[in-house]
Amino acid sequence: MSFKIASSPHIQTSVLTADIMKKVCLCTFLGLFAQCYYFGLGTLVQVALCILFCVLSEAITLYILKKDVKFALSDYTATVTGLLLGLALPAYAPWWIAFLGSFFCIVIVKQLYGGLGNNIFNPAMMGYVFLLIAFPFHMTQWPLPAPLTQVDSTWLETFRTIFLEENQWLTLRRQFDGVTMATPLDTLKTDLSMGFTPENSMTKPVFNAISGVGWFTINMAYLIGGLIMLYLKLMRWHIPIAILTSLTLCAGLDYLIHPEVTPLPWFHLFSGATMFGAFFIATDPVSTCSAPKGKLIFGGLIGLLVYIIRTYGGYPDAFAFAILIANLCVPLLDHFIRPTTYGHKR
Repeated sequence: MSFKIASSPHIQTSVLTADIMKKVCLCTFLGLFAQCYYFGLGTLVQVALCILFCVLSEAITLYILKKDVKFALSDYTATVTGLLLGLALPAYAPWWIAFLGSFFCIVIVKQLYGGLGNNIFNPAMMGYVFLLIAFPFHMTQWPLPAPLTQVDSTWLETFRTIFLEENQWLTLRRQFDGVTMATPLDTLKTDLSMGFTPENSMTKPVFNAISGVGWFTINMAYLIGGLIMLYLKLMRWHIPIAILTSLTLCAGLDYLIHPEVTPLPWFHLFSGATMFGAFFIATDPVSTCSAPKGKLIFGGLIGLLVYIIRTYGGYPDAFAFAILIANLCVPLLDHFIRPTTYGHKR
């Protein structure tokens, strides 16, 4: 007796994880270019370092665990983790920041939980939060965007800043402090705590009509990349739409109630890591819900948490913390809101 093996009726085509990861990397290039334009060549160096350290960390860990290193690395998930972490780091953070963050992402967050498909937290954001808590000074040294500074950072200066030893780096940092700033979210948050109105605060040169100088363009670049991902069906629309809708509603309602101390919703949508987090971070298929309804709740929770932490918390940009907290809720959401198995009833 012979049997014909066929695919499930819901599977139309076979898609390799590696193909998806490669396309995700390509979709980030517009945002990467925008960050390099506004914040210098250091962003490209950070991305290269994080990818290198993530791949090496995964290869060494898999070798120690006596697993197939070549097969595991061929899915490009470590590459994507390094890319996302590198994009989140300040452009001129020292090289060992990228090393520690990459090691923590892969070894502690991913492989310690059993490897791909078993981690409950988003590896890139967990590594970012680890660095932010452990090294707040280095993680908050963002350069002024290009239109506001006359300093033209060359490749040589970029490598000197990133790779010099700590004592030499601090000497160079004193010169670099003249062109560093807090992010616009941090500036606005500080000004509001001092009694300024959003209108008064946003008259500073670091702001434009909608958000901070450079940040609007960067968010638009990631928005375009995210829409391309949706068009290529690399992800589903539920999570990013739920995040942006929830964040807009929270900011809009607060603005209607307290317009004197609340910026317009557009400021939240096009500042910080909003589009990057909504389309490229929160949509990680491993650490999110499986059902469409669960994805909507998951995204809505992230948008709510982002606004609460940005407005009332101690950190101006809250996407990493919001995503990790939402990751903790995924098992509960999947337990109560899970897709029905084909051929079965609820």
